[in-house]
Amino acid sequence: MTERAMQEPTLLLLTALADAPRHGYALIQEIAAISGGRVRMRTGTLYGALDRLLQQGLIRVESEEVVDGRARRTYALAEDGRTALAAEADRLRAVVAEADRRLTVVRPHVKGAFA
Repeated sequence: MTERAMQEPTLLLLTALADAPRHGYALIQEIAAISGGRVRMRTGTLYGALDRLLQQGLIRVESEEVVDGRARRTYALAEDGRTALAAEADRLRAVVAEADRRLTVVRPHVKGAFA
């Protein structure tokens, strides 16, 4: 496999968009929920990542509107993003399966050894 593993912010953003389009603040909340509160994406990081994902064709702008005098973009997962997310999910499942397999291997007990 020659492709790199997906970076966590990308994985979280694509996952957050997999079931519904969302605007920036909703993405920040969804990422916190997906990660169990472990990841709290900052606004600058979010919009930098969104710009990069737009350029890569992994997401698209679903709609733009003005709310309280401010522009609000809603982002959606593009077909290439869905394909990339599915491939990463497959890769992660394979890694987890191998980790589980290795953790269940019965190790012989050796007197005096730390196992």
